Amino acid sequence: MKPFQRVSGPVAVLDRADVDTDQIIPKQFLKRIERTGFGEFLFYDWRFDGNGMLRHDFELNDPDCAGAKILVAGANFGCGSSREHAAWALQDYGFEVVIAPSFGDIFAMNCFKVGLVTIVLPPEQLRPLIDALGGGAFAEVDLERQLIVDPSGREIAFDFDPFQRQCLLNGLDDIARSLSHEDEIAAYESAHPARVRTTALNAG
Repeated sequence: MKPFQRVSGPVAVLDRADVDTDQIIPKQFLKRIERTGFGEFLFYDWRFDGNGMLRHDFELNDPDCAGAKILVAGANFGCGSSREHAAWALQDYGFEVVIAPSFGDIFAMNCFKVGLVTIVLPPEQLRPLIDALGGGAFAEVDLERQLIVDPSGREIAFDFDPFQRQCLLNGLDDIARSLSHEDEIAAYESAHPARVRTTALNAG
């Protein structure tokens, strides 16, 4: 997992509540076995019409949102099914941060596991941020300082789970966290040779 400290760039605003994972990545695109390649199908039914043409009235199709790295969304973002592909699609599209008043629990955990940062911002803080952004405005998210900097330079502090913050800052996924305890694991196993041998024999 790539370490994340901060990002600065264009912001896309999807000011809609209850955006579910079925809309984030529709079911017909879940056939790939890799984590990559889902970005082109992100919000497919909203981005394209029945003929595969871009819908110009959809927020992310605004030219000012091209290259956006930060997505600001409405409450309960990522609700619905537990498909991991929703997090993969957002990340593959280019988003590094999603800011919303609340998230679907499983969706938020899926994002954390791939290094996509989800920030909960209360409505009373989020609304002024949305009003300040406009199409394609730049903002900065600093996870190290736990600050969002809006286009005017105003700083907005946010809360973040300390364990997840340290993992994201250091790029530690489940495997990397396990490997960081390699010496302790080896010492534990060497102290229990009979158990290790029995487990290995049973596994074989």
